[in-house]
Amino acid sequence: MPCGEDWLSHPLGIVQGFFAQNGVNPDWEKKVIEYFKEKLKENSAPKWVPSLNEVPLHYLRPNSFVKFRCMVQDMFDPEFYMGVYETVNRNTGARVLHFGKYRDVAECGPQQEVDLNSPRTTTVERQTFYCVPVPGEATWVKEAYINANQARVSPSTSYTPSRHKRSYEDDDDMDQQPNKQKEQHTAAAHAGGAGGLQRCGEPKRLETEASTGQQPNCLTPSSPFDLNFPLPGESGPACLVKVYEGWDCFKVNDVLELYGVLSVDPVLSVLSEDRDSSSLLDPMDCTDTSEEQRVHSPPASLVPRIHVVLAQKLQHTNPLLPACLSREESKSFAAGFMAELSPVRAELLGFFTHALLGDSVAAEYLILHLISTVYSRRDVLPLGKFTLNLSGCPRSSTFTEHLYRIIQHLVPASFRLQMTIENMNHMRFIPHKDYTANRLVSGLLQLPSNTSLVVDETLLEQGQLDAPGVHNVTALSNLITWQKVDYDFSYHHMEFPCNINVLIMSEGRSLLPADCQIHLQPQILPPNMEEYMSSLLSTVLPSVLNKFRTYLTLLRFLDYSISEEITKAVEDDFVEMRKNDPQSVTADDLHQLLVVARFLSLSAGQTTLSRERWLRAKQLEALRRGRLQQQHCVNGNEL
Repeated sequence: MPCGEDWLSHPLGIVQGFFAQNGVNPDWEKKVIEYFKEKLKENSAPKWVPSLNEVPLHYLRPNSFVKFRCMVQDMFDPEFYMGVYETVNRNTGARVLHFGKYRDVAECGPQQEVDLNSPRTTTVERQTFYCVPVPGEATWVKEAYINANQARVSPSTSYTPSRHKRSYEDDDDMDQQPNKQKEQHTAAAHAGGAGGLQRCGEPKRLETEASTGQQPNCLTPSSPFDLNFPLPGESGPACLVKVYEGWDCFKVNDVLELYGVLSVDPVLSVLSEDRDSSSLLDPMDCTDTSEEQRVHSPPASLVPRIHVVLAQKLQHTNPLLPACLSREESKSFAAGFMAELSPVRAELLGFFTHALLGDSVAAEYLILHLISTVYSRRDVLPLGKFTLNLSGCPRSSTFTEHLYRIIQHLVPASFRLQMTIENMNHMRFIPHKDYTANRLVSGLLQLPSNTSLVVDETLLEQGQLDAPGVHNVTALSNLITWQKVDYDFSYHHMEFPCNINVLIMSEGRSLLPADCQIHLQPQILPPNMEEYMSSLLSTVLPSVLNKFRTYLTLLRFLDYSISEEITKAVEDDFVEMRKNDPQSVTADDLHQLLVVARFLSLSAGQTTLSRERWLRAKQLEALRRGRLQQQHCVNGNEL
């Protein structure tokens, strides 16, 4: 059995060892998974696995063991492949069994060929996900993962990095074979019926996917492959992820950490040509459109494949915290941090107070907003959402831009939506199904849980919203109100629940709905706003920033409860409030108070509501309402 670093550089050798020992007995597959699980439990082992997020593709060895931190952007239809196949030596007639799992292409020796009629051949199913890097992931998160990774990599001699930026047509030009070879490919594909391939002077290979033929790519140089990232300006590798077990546990928009075998075999591009040839000989073999072929079978140089051995859904992507906070070993980390929570909260409150121009009340609400999360749903109502409208923001300065940069330095993933008429009319917010390509085309609102979406409404000017703009505003309003996005499937809409923290920065009251509006009251008017806001981050020590980051992520996952005694006291208090002011105090006000009290308690590290926190919540709400009343009186209209 291979040992040492072989599991990193030659994982298929490990798999071959278990397969050879167990043959067609399905236990070999479980043993492979257990082997890699145990390897990753070894001290710092995950840090030695090269990551597609941090390491350029051309530095990774084909068929090596890699990891990838990603979001599931789309799920393709299941595909069939040869789980076990048999080869025959043309000279001696000797037969050998091979496994097809964790492979795109089946390999056999120079004198061997695959016996497609062998009774020992088995066809099995696997699921394909289209995965992209986590949308809006912060630079500090990426840098922390890079610094933690200890993988030893060097440029691969079997991979050409220049291929990464070419369009499909360029790829096809570079991969053209001599006419004689192409005739051999066509003959082999037609004879085998499963995409056979014979290269001159190389071992014979056969694609393990037992799928039907497909049409050729119909791309021009002006139409490069769209990697389908939800947010503009994103970069990083997109991957086709082949999942063999437990794919029902995952869904679109889940953030996953994957460990598996990297496949960047250039033969996949040639196989596309073979499918073209076979479809010309037998048109009934062609079931996919050229557009679907382009999307579902891109060159591996552009979209590598990962054959998943192990996968887990991530609760968060903050590298400063344990990946799974529910495990016993992670609870000690949480307990240790909670012991020093009070000074961290005080420092963060002071930091936000300076960022909000000396407004400590607005700073309190910003903390409550950033630790808020949807913890449950009652029918269609999401409980725990706390969309904050920070009104009173200076319009003519760079205040909103710099405030977003500060938030960007503290949360793992975020995006600033500049709410201009042009953006609302032309940006694609809602993902929609493209039935020609058979894929989900991403939209700006296709975001993973716990993303901070900052809407800058101060940039909005007079203008006309067209039909797409109205639909975008409606989609944004529905996300805020119901924490869901209705994806467009042409003939119907499909509801996708989400958990997105939305902060709206505006001059007056926002045009969008919000759970809470706090009007900014600056106590400081810096002569140079840009210099003032920029200096805030530079004066904070990196160790303090890391405490802020840990604080804002960890508190989202704390349990919370209200004792019967406090419940009774809250009810009595509310009845008393109704007696004193029956016109203005409503059930919605009670709900708002309970939400503020919940996150106020959690912000102090308290997992139950105390009488003290309840009174503090009432005090904060009174201050907030007083400001709104004051603005109403000043301007003569509601803000």
